[in-house]
Amino acid sequence: MVQNNRKGKVMLFKDYIKNMNSTIEMLDEKQISLFIDLLYKAYKEQKLVFVIGNGGSAANASHFAQDLAKGTRKNLKQVKRIKALSLSDNVPFITALGNDDGYDTIFEQQLRTFANPGDILICISGSGNSPNIINAATWANENKLITVGITGFDGGKLMKLSKYSIHVPLNNMYISESIHSIIFHYVLIELNRIFHKEKL
Repeated sequence: MVQNNRKGKVMLFKDYIKNMNSTIEMLDEKQISLFIDLLYKAYKEQKLVFVIGNGGSAANASHFAQDLAKGTRKNLKQVKRIKALSLSDNVPFITALGNDDGYDTIFEQQLRTFANPGDILICISGSGNSPNIINAATWANENKLITVGITGFDGGKLMKLSKYSIHVPLNNMYISESIHSIIFHYVLIELNRIFHKEKL
């Protein structure tokens, strides 16, 4: 017999699923559809798509950027592709910026190096208040990038700052991050459906 050593009130797995599903049903489907349209437009115009986040959101940023860049290909020789990069992945650049200029600069300074007007910046932040995310989104808006905020809780500063937004209205970081991942996978399914009909 396995002993339950967890103290305090236990959340049963079925309650976790129920909480997650009820939150998913509250999402604004129009926001998600618009997000797909933005990514398809970036593909058509060959604009760069940057994805940023901290902690678990950095993991989601890496996963989503990889899926956009590789998961939407139809073949290995395909020339036109979604050009997506996670700015949470360049550890030497990030640590140099964090050490020399401050952690709040790590995404903004990378954008100053790589970004151009018309590129897309996808900002993932559960709280919506991470200073390095807010700094990057502010710079992006000022330099004519298209900003998309993916948030939880009350959306924080990021939801108000972003030109486009997908908000998960839930005060739980773990479940919010899980739902962000679900949204991203749905977006990939839809993009692949669109691309499947195209002659590349």
